[in-house]
Amino acid sequence: MKRYASATAITLQLGSTPYDVTHRALVMGILNRTRDSFFAPAVTFDIDVFLARAEQLVGEGADLLDVGGVKAGPGDEVSEAEELDRVVPAIELLRERFDVPVSVDTWRASVAEASFAVGACLGNDISGFADERYLAVAAAAGASVVATHIRLRPRVADPTPHYDDVTQSVIEFLIDRRERALAAGIAPERIILDAGLDLGKTAAQSLQLLRDSARLAAVAPLLLSASNKTFLGVMFELDVLHRREPSLGAAALGIASGCRVLRVHDVQGTVRVRDAMARVMELA
Repeated sequence: MKRYASATAITLQLGSTPYDVTHRALVMGILNRTRDSFFAPAVTFDIDVFLARAEQLVGEGADLLDVGGVKAGPGDEVSEAEELDRVVPAIELLRERFDVPVSVDTWRASVAEASFAVGACLGNDISGFADERYLAVAAAAGASVVATHIRLRPRVADPTPHYDDVTQSVIEFLIDRRERALAAGIAPERIILDAGLDLGKTAAQSLQLLRDSARLAAVAPLLLSASNKTFLGVMFELDVLHRREPSLGAAALGIASGCRVLRVHDVQGTVRVRDAMARVMELA
């Protein structure tokens, strides 16, 4: 068999480590220090449970861990002080115990800054850099960033979103956020994009964005966050506890279409899909 030759190598930089993601996507394990996450089995508020879950995800092959202290959707108010208390000590403990990169899932620059100070190397911001200090904080820390499309803002319900062309709207938004990151001094290999499935999108709009992943990935390396999400439940009429197989199917489709970071609850299953897809992509 002849080895498949990609026209362009794709590299992501996380901390001091470059990752070749030309054929092999990275699997990001979700760690929520919340009490009200949409996917209840992923709630790991208790720190001992949190660390045990982290150990499981690393053992299953997670390439990086994503720590969040506030869920994206509407819910009880979480103050800045509370988010700092939930997230920063947890990241410090992860960095002491595991040799994998850590991402902080926050839209607050202050939380990102404190997290970078204790070892996080990626800021995963679902607000699209709404906090004007976010990019400066990331650049100063030498951190990488995820720019996510959202129509309104985190924690705000958006039940009837409208776009003339959802894919084109998201592409234009993400191009703008990438340019802002570059202007702030963040290197291209440290910028990741996320279409924001379910964030201000109907199920049909999220599905369209998944199908159009190749167009989005042409702008910059793409993160796929489809795991157990609402659009999969609507498509297959499944409640949140029964979306494992559609989530794995979305991961495979995403990889084939250019997604290079997969943010997931099921690390073991996704690693197996990723490894199979890598073999297909490497060999022809």
